[in-house]
Parts: sequence; structure tokens; C-alpha cells
Amino acid sequence: MNVLVTPRSFGKTNPELFDRLRDAGLTVLRNDTGGILSAEQMRVRLADCQGVILGVDPLDASVLTVAPQLRAVAKYGVGLDNIDLEYCKTRGIAVSRTVGANSEAVADYALTLMLMAARRAALIDRRCRRKDWSKITSLDLYGKTLGIVGLGAVGRCVVRRARGFAMKILAHDIVWDAAWAAENGVERADLDRICREADCITLHTALTDATRNCINAARLASMKPTAILVNTARGGLVDEAALLDALRENRIYGAGLDVFAQEPPADPAWYGLDNLVMGSHCAASTAGATAAMGHMAVDNLLRDLGLTA
Repeated sequence: MNVLVTPRSFGKTNPELFDRLRDAGLTVLRNDTGGILSAEQMRVRLADCQGVILGVDPLDASVLTVAPQLRAVAKYGVGLDNIDLEYCKTRGIAVSRTVGANSEAVADYALTLMLMAARRAALIDRRCRRKDWSKITSLDLYGKTLGIVGLGAVGRCVVRRARGFAMKILAHDIVWDAAWAAENGVERADLDRICREADCITLHTALTDATRNCINAARLASMKPTAILVNTARGGLVDEAALLDALRENRIYGAGLDVFAQEPPADPAWYGLDNLVMGSHCAASTAGATAAMGHMAVDNLLRDLGLTA
């Protein structure tokens, strides 16, 4: 039985994950490209596989149709927007996620991006390396208003960190746990209010037809000139052309982006911005999170292939 493993960080610090797959009688095919696989590369590699441990590589109908033996998809992460779920359902392909395995790591990185953008840390570092010791006046984070879009596992971890910064917390989620919110000092707000009032806005929601480009030109225009936007969820949540214009024209203070619609982004204008902190979709890439995601993904895959009791 063949399985494809696409995530680049899978087993990087814990190679025993591959031993677990082989000990279960599986033949492991690995992503040897050093990057995200294209649809064509996925079609070639997945054709004879019964299972896949999947990162952000495409698993749409064009890929699934040439994988007639596929029985299980174990997502190495939580976002399912790169998977044709309806097609999987019609084929009876089991789809699992590693819910909660990387929440703390992603929340840490979201806070890192907030601080780096607010304090211009990356720009200061670049200048210091040129022996430029001029002072840059930046923004405070302590005591400010934070807007959280998506109050799931990661969003709740961000809340715990923000409380340590004495932040007023506004949040939006389609499923609202009033008791949890009250206990943790979170005020419910719609997305428009968050964009108008928050000093920092951080995105932790799934990418769906309803959330695509939810941070659009109009909402960017409503933000404070001192506002910071952080995205560690999915690039498609933001109208990137509108955000690029807002950053170039200094209509908002800054952004911290770990995700883009296309990775890496093609427009060279992104790379020249001093008010942007960029990440390589690495918010979950800590030793602890990758180990937890890896073991959970293996557990899920073996279960769905019927290889565990």
C-alpha cells in the first residue's frame, strides 16, 4: 500500500514518523522537490496511492480523478481549502485534520508579527546591520484594542496572550460561545466594527466562499491609519491588491503576513515595503507543533486506512 507525504516539515525533526508508516506496511513516497507540489506533480505522485499526508498542495478534482485507489487524506494542519471535499465525499475518501496540534505555535507567531509590525523590529534590524543607529519611533501594543476574526482553537490561544498585554479584545465568529467569551473578557463585534475600532486585527478563520477577501478595500479604508493587520490563516482572506495599495500609501501603519494567495507572491512591490513583515507560511513550524501534527496525521491516516485497532 502506497502513501504520499507532501509537507516539507513532516519528519524533519522526528524521522520516526516515517518508521511508523513503514512499520504499518506502507510504502512511503516523499516530496523531494523542496517546495509545494503543483497539481501536475500531485497527479504523477498520487496515481497509485491509497493514502496521502497532505500539506497545502492542491488536491482538487483534477488530481483526485487520477488517484482511483485513494482512500484517506490526512491533512497536516487544519485548513481544508486546498481539498475538494465534495469530490472526496462522493468517492468515500476519508478526510482528517490535526485540530489543535499547532494552535499554540500559530498564536505565538501571530503575536510575534503584531509586535514586529508595531515596533518596526524588522526595519530596525536591517538598519542596524548597516550600522545605522538612528531611532525609529514605533507604536505601543500594550493596552490597545485587538480584533480577532475567528475564535476557534488558534483565536482562543491569541486571546490568552493578548490578556497579558492588557488589550481590549473584540472578536467575530459565526459560532459564538457566550460563556467562554464572558469568562475571558472578549466582546462580540462584527467585522466592520473590528476594522473601524481595532488597533490590530488578526485573522484566524477558515477560507470559504463567505470569507474570501473579507478584508477588502472598503474595510481597509475604514481602518485607523495606525492599524496593523496580521494574517496567519489563509492568503485568500485578504484582497491583496487593496492591501498592497494601503501599505504603499501608508493608509494603515503596517501588516504581518505569513500567508499569501500565491506563495511566494509574484508582485515585486511586496518585497520593498518597510511596513510589512513577511513570513513563509511558517507559523506552525516549531519543533513541538510539527511533532504533534506529524503524530496526529499518522494516527489519522492509519485509522482511516484500517491499519490500527
